[in-house]
Amino acid sequence: MRPVLLWFRLDLRLIDNPALRAVVESGAPVVPVFIWSPEEEDPWPPGAASRWWLHQSLRSLEQALAEKTSRLVIRRGPAEPAIHDLIRETNAGAVFWNRRYEPAVIARDAKLKRVLTAEGIETHSFNSALLFEPWTVSGSTQQPFQIFSAFWKACLKQPEPAEPLDPPQTWRGPACWPVSLALTELGLEPEIDWAAGMRAAWTPGEGGAQKALARFSSSAFEHYSTERNFPARTGTSRLSPHLHFGEIGPRQIWHALRSGANNNAAAANAYLREIGWREFAHHLLFHFPFTTNEPLRKEFAFFPWRNDRNLLKKWRRGRTGYPLVDAGMRELWATGWMHNRVRMVVASFLVKDLRISWEEGAYWFWATLVDADLANNTLGWQWTAGCGADAAPYFRIFNPVLQSEKFDASGEYIRRWIPELARLSAPWIHKPWMASADVLAQAGVELGSNYPLPVVVHEEARHAALEAFERARNSRREAGTF
Repeated sequence: MRPVLLWFRLDLRLIDNPALRAVVESGAPVVPVFIWSPEEEDPWPPGAASRWWLHQSLRSLEQALAEKTSRLVIRRGPAEPAIHDLIRETNAGAVFWNRRYEPAVIARDAKLKRVLTAEGIETHSFNSALLFEPWTVSGSTQQPFQIFSAFWKACLKQPEPAEPLDPPQTWRGPACWPVSLALTELGLEPEIDWAAGMRAAWTPGEGGAQKALARFSSSAFEHYSTERNFPARTGTSRLSPHLHFGEIGPRQIWHALRSGANNNAAAANAYLREIGWREFAHHLLFHFPFTTNEPLRKEFAFFPWRNDRNLLKKWRRGRTGYPLVDAGMRELWATGWMHNRVRMVVASFLVKDLRISWEEGAYWFWATLVDADLANNTLGWQWTAGCGADAAPYFRIFNPVLQSEKFDASGEYIRRWIPELARLSAPWIHKPWMASADVLAQAGVELGSNYPLPVVVHEEARHAALEAFERARNSRREAGTF
């Protein structure tokens, strides 16, 4: 029997891997391969933090395959010539993979399927990344959903997601293995080591994903609804990067929480609803692929964004003078992650207080997040800006001080990431510019020196943002595009 190429992509696991299971059940020799081809994902090739994570995850996968007396063959892309080389070198008769849903990847995979099929090579693709395929969920009008609640209601009417697949215990390898690049040859890790904070915060790979799920599903999820909004606490699952790289699948999470819920189904459903938002993001990206760079709501094409590189730089570096915003941006830089409540606050601050385009924020998150996912990133930024599906109304503008006082009342999160404010007590740690000179001096805070003054006055910025939105609406009316 001719070998089969098992093409790993964002499915870097052995448990509940449909493509792997299908190859093994076919009885054919299995040649696991990974092809590094970021140029084929333009304009959204993996960012620096994602590349760091990918290196660790691939190393974990190599070790897992070695334990099965198999190996991972690594090649550089583009994918089509790399696949053809591997077919020629192994005499493979088929290529199996798990699907991805980014627009550029969909186009690439469709072309590859056509080419290989014409050459007599079988291709089989599977769903490992979602509970529900984007094209299987629709309303009574058969149109794509743009409101989450209606989308999730339709999802819950679908058959229950299948139980996760156990990992195969063993499988056959080829008689002769093709040559592989060493993982280090891909150059995924930074030349200057800035990843110490990420190494301290994360354990990439399937093993790390399983431990994170075990911690969350054993009991932590029961407090998710009440703890999730407080950034100083470990109230979230921290599964997002593992999900993005396919080190764990959503079916595993679904059934782990369902089985662990006992008499607390409401708590399980509260978290699974967040998995539903991830499904919704992929639904939107599939049906509206232009939204990675264009607003879904057309009136925002007329929005008068500011092009202020100095303000953007201060936002990126956590030097805006608003402690909760700055703490979030510093957490992101250090760990490659940011608490979800704080993500909403820093995003709102960029697009509404600073009036800098959501696209700038999306690009920065893409470069710095270890869980940078094109569907989630697009949905999150368009939601905050008010220009996407099920978007927050434009007039919903987060007040960074009130958010800080409500969700980090003692200032613990701020002190963790802004040590220069550590000696300030509440309420001044949330608004140091309002503290007296004596309070600041006793805390060692010198505004404008070791900690910046606010770059904008929130109340004034909010008023200016609302005026700008009205101008955009009027411009669209005048253009006759309503």
